Amino acid sequence: MRIGLDLGGTKIEGVALDDEGAQLARRRVATPRNDYDETLRAMAGLVRDLEAETGRRGTVGVGMPGALSPATGLVKNANSTWLIGQPLDRDLSSLLARPIRFANDANCFALSEAVDGAGAGARVVFGVIVGTGTGGGVVVDRRVLTGPNAIAGEWGHNPLPWPRESEWPGPPCYCGKTGCVETFLSGPGMARDHLEATGEALAAPEVVARAERGDVAATATLARYEERMARALAVVLDILDPDVVVLGGGMSQIARLYDAVPRLWQAWAFSDRVDTALKPPVHGDSSGVRGAAWLWGPGEG
Repeated sequence: MRIGLDLGGTKIEGVALDDEGAQLARRRVATPRNDYDETLRAMAGLVRDLEAETGRRGTVGVGMPGALSPATGLVKNANSTWLIGQPLDRDLSSLLARPIRFANDANCFALSEAVDGAGAGARVVFGVIVGTGTGGGVVVDRRVLTGPNAIAGEWGHNPLPWPRESEWPGPPCYCGKTGCVETFLSGPGMARDHLEATGEALAAPEVVARAERGDVAATATLARYEERMARALAVVLDILDPDVVVLGGGMSQIARLYDAVPRLWQAWAFSDRVDTALKPPVHGDSSGVRGAAWLWGPGEG
């Protein structure tokens, strides 16, 4: 049995899967924000509850914000800032008395979709999270590519490419830089862009809903978003040349992206033709937690 945990800023979700990926049990609890020790206890409690429900002991994988630094072994780059600088892997392994595998939450999303989701059967999958934040993960031959610095796939904290005059230097990002892809393609990024263009303070879902009803200003905001996503993903195509790009997170629910972005990225990618597919996730919000479980392969643990 494989257990996956998805450590989010507002909730921690756990799932138990059998060897074929069938769900045996699932639970979630609220994340104890700004309290590292309580977060650890909540994660360990979820594992114990899942094992009690199934009557089986499982391997444990964790999808987390940020990453474990190869240099220090401590959490870095997490927007759940109370985790930063903590030895999360060592502490949770100690609590549960077993080895545990960790990966960035976007990597877990990409792994889930590569194993048995929208990228099943593809050799190279790039998974994108576009929600409250923006991130990415790379999977090659059903294995997460992490890299020596544990930052492979961190697409959201590169600058928006080929910026227009109005896009430079760009909005400030929590990472300390300006003009990151995240500041344009996250949900708050769309809301900020719409506010600046119209003076209307609307959340991203309302902007999309208004565009679907034919609102001219909202349609223009959505068109800018699509064109920016096409530019940003064209750089991924040039560097990685994936078979499939899978979108996840709240913004992935915008249906018109899957037609508009591939049509637009052709103008920016360094190729006469782009055959990469852009797809919505098969497992939706479950991809992160399922990918965490898949961090352990058959017969491991």
